Amino acid sequence: MLKFSVGVLCFMIMAICGLGAFISNHKHLLNVLLGLEFIMLSVFGMLSVNMAGVGLEGVFVMFFLAMAACEGALGLSLLVSTVRSHGNDYFSSFGVLMC
Repeated sequence: MLKFSVGVLCFMIMAICGLGAFISNHKHLLNVLLGLEFIMLSVFGMLSVNMAGVGLEGVFVMFFLAMAACEGALGLSLLVSTVRSHGNDYFSSFGVLMC
């Protein structure tokens, strides 16, 4: 039981670090996307530890992993289109009224 709680605690610390990286990096879009992926990785770890500890099947974990991969692909496609249209990924170069 101690091993189960230590694993969840480690993934909770990872999620807090990812949230801090997501909140503090306002310069580049790539840093924000990396923070989101770090949060998704920690949530995936917590789900896998919890599902293995309870004895449930891993179908939900695999579904979550597929959704996280889709989120990452969508974020990278937005990054590529932004770099092609604006020339960089700085948030300061994005205008509110620019399309």
